[in-house]
Amino acid sequence: MSRNKEIYKTTLLGSLINVFLVILKFLLGVFGHSSAMIADAVHSLSDLISDAIVIIFVRLGSRPEDEDHDYGHGKYETLATSLVGLGLLIAGVMILYSGLEKIIDVLKGGIISRPSVFVFIGALLSIALKEFAYRFTIRVGKRLDSRALIANAWHHRSDAFSSIGTSLGIGGAILLGNKWTVLDPLAAIVVSIFVIRAAWKLIRQASDELLEKSLSDDIKKQIKFLAESEKGVSEIHHLRTRRIGSNVAIEMHVRMSGDFSLYEAHKRASEIEDLLRGHFGMGTYITIHVEPLKKDGRYVDPKAPK
Repeated sequence: MSRNKEIYKTTLLGSLINVFLVILKFLLGVFGHSSAMIADAVHSLSDLISDAIVIIFVRLGSRPEDEDHDYGHGKYETLATSLVGLGLLIAGVMILYSGLEKIIDVLKGGIISRPSVFVFIGALLSIALKEFAYRFTIRVGKRLDSRALIANAWHHRSDAFSSIGTSLGIGGAILLGNKWTVLDPLAAIVVSIFVIRAAWKLIRQASDELLEKSLSDDIKKQIKFLAESEKGVSEIHHLRTRRIGSNVAIEMHVRMSGDFSLYEAHKRASEIEDLLRGHFGMGTYITIHVEPLKKDGRYVDPKAPK
């Protein structure tokens, strides 16, 4: 099965779970008198929207290089990650606002209806289904190195965390009586904090890629180790790295003996490329500038008199 088909299949399965949970949570929230469950339903709805974004943008991002996009369309997947994060952030703020509004109403003397026990059961079911969705989505996302799919997996898990907070608030409101029904909107506020935190992490990750942030120092060390392991290579410098969707782009200057023929230098540079693509994937973009050795700050001319 191709990479894109696996992403679509995984996302579609998560979407079916989200459709079921959105309908269930809204019905339970309205008829079971639970603002926390309605807030949780909004969160699940944002999950459903993120599924659609992943399907659309991963298809766009998989398009090959063309005359207008020399480096392909991988940034579409990065854009999808940012949109998923933005949707998650909006959902978190909505949940926070709803919970604060309910608590303020209670402080002014308002009364919150006691949630139904069926709402509590629905929250527990949501935790189980969303954790299941997280596990199979994150597994496929890591195997395929799909940032958008990994982002969507964390969207699933944040919904599971949301349902944990919801179940605690609803359970407390049911067991402790009418005086403690404020626990229901309080749970919604706790949930919103988890949601907003997860959203910020995704947005920051996507913005780093869109702004061409370099790869980590550990990855740079791996690149230098692989390149310098090639026989005849003495030094790697001017190393530049970035991500293009799920692929890595690497630029570097490589110093070799000036005695090498053009054929030999090209052969060794090609072998470095093969090593790097074997490690980081066949879609890795690599640019290597070959230089002769230096002595006392000057390039060594092999034909110069000794």
